[in-house]
Amino acid sequence: MSLSFFVCIFAKNGVSCLKRKKGTALTIQKKKVIGYSLFTIFLWASAYPLTKIAQTHFTVVPLAFLRSFIAGSFMLFIGKFQGMALPKKRHIPLFLLAGALGYVIYTVAMNIGLQTLPSATCSLLVATSPIMTAIIASKVYREKIGPVSWISIFIAFSGVMILLLWDSHGTFSIDAAMLWMLLSAASWAGYNIMTRKLVAMGYTSAQITCFSMLGAALWLCFSAMHGFREMVTGEPKHFLALLYLAIISNAIGCILWAKALAYAEKTSEVANFMFLSPLLSTLMSFLLLHEVPGMGTFVGGAIIICGLLLFNLKGQKKE
Repeated sequence: MSLSFFVCIFAKNGVSCLKRKKGTALTIQKKKVIGYSLFTIFLWASAYPLTKIAQTHFTVVPLAFLRSFIAGSFMLFIGKFQGMALPKKRHIPLFLLAGALGYVIYTVAMNIGLQTLPSATCSLLVATSPIMTAIIASKVYREKIGPVSWISIFIAFSGVMILLLWDSHGTFSIDAAMLWMLLSAASWAGYNIMTRKLVAMGYTSAQITCFSMLGAALWLCFSAMHGFREMVTGEPKHFLALLYLAIISNAIGCILWAKALAYAEKTSEVANFMFLSPLLSTLMSFLLLHEVPGMGTFVGGAIIICGLLLFNLKGQKKE
């Protein structure tokens, strides 16, 4: 699986790295976009229940370290065979910041949230990250957010408030674990902004992902010995869950997502598949963990999805 398919995810006019042919070739490319996108979303959605399985043995911070260290090392190993260049020394602090946002705060906060919340609730809250990214970009890059987008943002965060205030017993109370998941989503939005900056500086998404993960491993290296002890003392299912999260979900998931973007005419063709993640994570959590979300998740989740669909399909198209 060649890393030459890694592409600039946040390019201004979308991603189009492959020359397209007329006629049937376009149909084949569409099928590839759908296939790569669906498979990637499946891998990413499965990370929620697999994290729960891993956390029956691994603790929060050591698990975050091991995921970043194994995934980053795996991508570095493959990248060296593809001639992937190391970052310039003066840019190392930027990769450390990207690693802190995308793989330290994001993963640790998500791990904490998943300790008590259903996977469906967690995936719905993280799904608000693209909207948070747009809000941050409006301040950092002075990008305009039009009326339709603001309406969709209000709808989505109304759904978030329902999730925050409505627990599984049908009563209203604030769950601290949901605040951790919102921190995770906000942190990933910050990582998206950092990725855009690094892309503009000439780095590929392969380099950004790899060195951000390794940067995260440096931030979390204080838990390395604890993590390695947990890795050798766990049961096979815990070790396999860790490898799946690091190599399959993190590393290979990024490779397949980049391939989908490479074949797509517009970035939105691929991004639209993100809306399937909460549904898939709910189904997999039911099959693997027998989790059944509460009514608040269904009500708030439906509102969040409506807001996200309006934002992605109508707001950005018009504005």
